[in-house]
Amino acid sequence: MTAPAPSRTLAAEGAPRGGLAALCITQTTGWGVLYYALLAAVRPISEDTGWAPALITGAFSAGLVVSAVAGIAVGRMLDRTGPRSLMIGGSLVGVLALVLVALAPNLTAFAAAWLLAGAAQAAVLYQPAFTVISRWYGPARVRPLTILTLVAGFASTIFAPVTAALCTGIGWRGAFLVLAGLLGAVTLPLHARCLNRSWRQAGNAAQLTDDKALVRAIRRSRTFVGLQALMVLLCLGLYTVTLNIIPLLMEKGADYTAAALGLGLVGAGQVAGRLLFAAVPAKARIAVVTGTAAGALLLLALLPGPVPLLIGAGMLAGAVRGCQTLLQATIVADRWGATGLGTLQGSFAAPLTIVTALAPAAGPAMAAWFGSYTATAYAMSAAAGNALLFAAAPFVRGLHVW
Repeated sequence: MTAPAPSRTLAAEGAPRGGLAALCITQTTGWGVLYYALLAAVRPISEDTGWAPALITGAFSAGLVVSAVAGIAVGRMLDRTGPRSLMIGGSLVGVLALVLVALAPNLTAFAAAWLLAGAAQAAVLYQPAFTVISRWYGPARVRPLTILTLVAGFASTIFAPVTAALCTGIGWRGAFLVLAGLLGAVTLPLHARCLNRSWRQAGNAAQLTDDKALVRAIRRSRTFVGLQALMVLLCLGLYTVTLNIIPLLMEKGADYTAAALGLGLVGAGQVAGRLLFAAVPAKARIAVVTGTAAGALLLLALLPGPVPLLIGAGMLAGAVRGCQTLLQATIVADRWGATGLGTLQGSFAAPLTIVTALAPAAGPAMAAWFGSYTATAYAMSAAAGNALLFAAAPFVRGLHVW
């Protein structure tokens, strides 16, 4: 089944003054606090509580699954109501969730707090932000999306070392209380000031009914589903390794501080990848991104050291993640236009979010199964290699949206 063509061109709503800068700040803070902070804190949490690292990252992964499922509903709400109330509510839920993480008396309460954090992630991180930028800028969205992802790409670079330092200085519980306060202080006023209360509505009742039918047809099309499958393979390889790069580097001789820096520099690699993304010829982007992913993961598996060289390979993998983010940010609007953009963006991202949800817990589980994080890196390099083979499929080679 071929995907229907877009019904109308994506029109620009117009960005409020300071809106892009505000989203850059809130996305960097949101990703740093609701995502990367836990990855940097797994070891201190485990040492303090006795909880297994796999169970800690499993709680985080369960929250990401909630984020993926909730993201579909969030997309529909964005189409209907606009972003302001939704994203303010997401910030408030995020603050509450992090406070509950810090106060959790046992693993069950800790996991429940991360489930709540997953709902907050769906409402405040990239997917709603991508929809907002696309609605604000219309056909001119690529530059502001690149700026947004470039700035937010520093989230791990900033917050992984900061979280590690807070955990060392005041303990992991105190660290998450500080991070909860920071999330509220930064994101709540900016979301309230700079986001639209509602969207302009276009079309009569008959047009809106036709749009719903078109959205359903797009979601069931071979192109839509096939592109999701390719991106799932790519995300599986990249995120399983890079989100577990701290134990991988420590297995190869790095100390905790150097390994945490390695995680932070994955974010710097993402920034570099986004800067280089436009330089790759459009028709070659899928093949270049998937091939580079397979190569970077293979390097992380093959190299025994030294640590700076391993960190460089991690930065290369981060660069591929940066390119993947821009593909995900633009592909739906580029291919299918304005119709049901929030709904389609949420649906397209859901399986990718689930893969990234499984990745933190999949790393320790696969390392236990295969015997090491190095063996896991070999396996994930093979997954990215399969994505490269999948890129040769006709539905990918025939697309011109890249």
